[in-house]
Amino acid sequence: MSDPITVVGIGADGFAGLTDEARVALTAAGVVLGSARQLALLPPLAAEFVALPKPLRANLAQTVARHSGQGLCVLASGDPMFFGIGSTLVDLLGPRRVQVIAHPSSVSLAAARLGWPLERCVVASIVGRPIERLITQVGPGRQLLILGSGPDSPAAVGRLLTDLGYGSSELTVLAELGGPDEQLESGPASNWRGQPAAALHVIAVRCVAGPDVRTFATTPGLPDEAFDHDGQLTKRDVRAITLSRLAPGPGELLWDIGAGAGSIAVEWARADLSCRAVAIERDAERFERIRRNALALGVPDLQVVCGSAPAALAGLPAPDAVFVGGGVTVPGVLDAAWRALPGGGRLVANAVTLESEAVLLDWQRRVGGELTRVEISRPSPVGNFTAWRAALPVTVWAATR
Repeated sequence: MSDPITVVGIGADGFAGLTDEARVALTAAGVVLGSARQLALLPPLAAEFVALPKPLRANLAQTVARHSGQGLCVLASGDPMFFGIGSTLVDLLGPRRVQVIAHPSSVSLAAARLGWPLERCVVASIVGRPIERLITQVGPGRQLLILGSGPDSPAAVGRLLTDLGYGSSELTVLAELGGPDEQLESGPASNWRGQPAAALHVIAVRCVAGPDVRTFATTPGLPDEAFDHDGQLTKRDVRAITLSRLAPGPGELLWDIGAGAGSIAVEWARADLSCRAVAIERDAERFERIRRNALALGVPDLQVVCGSAPAALAGLPAPDAVFVGGGVTVPGVLDAAWRALPGGGRLVANAVTLESEAVLLDWQRRVGGELTRVEISRPSPVGNFTAWRAALPVTVWAATR
């Protein structure tokens, strides 16, 4: 199992478009593994051609093991390390066992055709991913390069942009880039009439916002009205303070216990596309509401668990941070949250009542951390005048394991 595996990126121009290094690797291979479309791009070789297994990730390691010692070469579309099988193989086998021979990615080719500086573009993929993940990437003036997942992807992207108020955006589909059948077709997102896209395509979008579009930043503190809620919501200003203590980092996982409308979990997940969150909520109606909020605000991968903590925490992946917005006084909740955290993990809990505040004061005495009392006032009519009306103060406790 220690023999190296060579991954060769191949474009729509097939074998002729490969470097000498890539041709030599394929010619010397005993087994070439790839999709039917990729294998069809090759001329007859001495190697045995083997189709990729389905489902891919679940069976890939077993397939590789089956051909161990046979000079295995794996084909990838474009750049193997850009949303490609090269990344999957490195994850499964480690970088020392995988040799990658790169090829220009479809995104690089698309940027070259359009004259778009690649460093100014937002690159996304909807291959095997919910299309709602694009919501956080759309913004006035942005240039998006989206890897499509099927022939109807451009129409689906057009509908999403229109629903978001970006129907005037220019949408361009670039297919079979670099090959003899290269295609380019443009039109408005709101009235996309293009042909179904070829298997390999990139959807380029120059975002144009409609007059009534309201954009939401990925920084903490979305307006309260951005969420569907029944009043059980960590309000905007307190939410921003809370998330600053939770400090979401790329790839990190949050437990949002007693999630209510899921606002903390949603904003954590919006901070970076790789951020993950689990919202735990015992009320079935709020459970569904969290799912709707996650979809509407562009984080469809947010996991929602319907159940009561601490029992509902059993079996969840270990968190990097935990927020307790509801259930501070429930026996065992803070204990379970604290035990689940690794060294350096963050626990933040908010209290409004005297009883919950007393619990936080006790925990602060025992394990340390920072206590902050947040008092927010907003102007409110008093007859013909205006006065400040105070909201209930919130005590925020933040501690690092």
